[in-house]
Amino acid sequence: MDPLPLCEDDLADPGVLEPHRVVPRRVQLPEAAVLCFFPEVVAAVPAVRTVRLSSELGPWPVHEIERDGRRLAVIQPGVGAPLSAIFLEELIALGVRAAVAVGGAGSLVPELTVGHAVVVDSALRDEGTSFHYLPAGRVVEADPAGIAALTGTLDAADVPYVTARAWTTDGVFRETRGRVARRVAEGCAVVDMEASALIAVARYRGIRLAHLLFAGDSLAGEEWEHRGWTTAAEIRAALFELAAAAALRLA
Repeated sequence: MDPLPLCEDDLADPGVLEPHRVVPRRVQLPEAAVLCFFPEVVAAVPAVRTVRLSSELGPWPVHEIERDGRRLAVIQPGVGAPLSAIFLEELIALGVRAAVAVGGAGSLVPELTVGHAVVVDSALRDEGTSFHYLPAGRVVEADPAGIAALTGTLDAADVPYVTARAWTTDGVFRETRGRVARRVAEGCAVVDMEASALIAVARYRGIRLAHLLFAGDSLAGEEWEHRGWTTAAEIRAALFELAAAAALRLA
């Protein structure tokens, strides 16, 4: 029986379409970038320059901002592993060498209250994108340098956090009670849609990456709870600033 397509061993073969073929020519981005999944935060950043990537969603902005006399790129990378991986690939093709992703995640354990910061130290690969970048496997470990940059930044700001494994899934409406229980038994504290894919892309392309999540809605109880996580404006803006500081530290 042939292996599943996701398990085919052709990782050494170049892609027919490489990122440098589709990014804007003669554009160079800063080495540090933040992939921020909070659209209202990205819309409010004071950009000193904006570059637009081509996308089926229309021209997609990448802003350059200044922090402490240095520039870094900021993008809202869509939602889900495939689209965020595409945008990370294009940022890398334009010169990014260190990136911090920051977004929300569902709590799988009751002790993670709304807004609690989570530094991703590994991710369970329940999505398809990462298998095109790394050999098939269940868990991918995060970049130690990225973890150190994030934890150092959070410690310096006196922000409480946990380091934990994320369960990355494509099936947001198929997070069954049984799957939640099995993921918690494997050490997952949160569920998201991008972490394992972004880790895989970064490792494949040889760049530094860290991932900061904040506990949003909850799957820890008998019933799903929204907990108002999408309206936690101050927390989302503060985590963006911490991610920006960590990206500059990592670059």
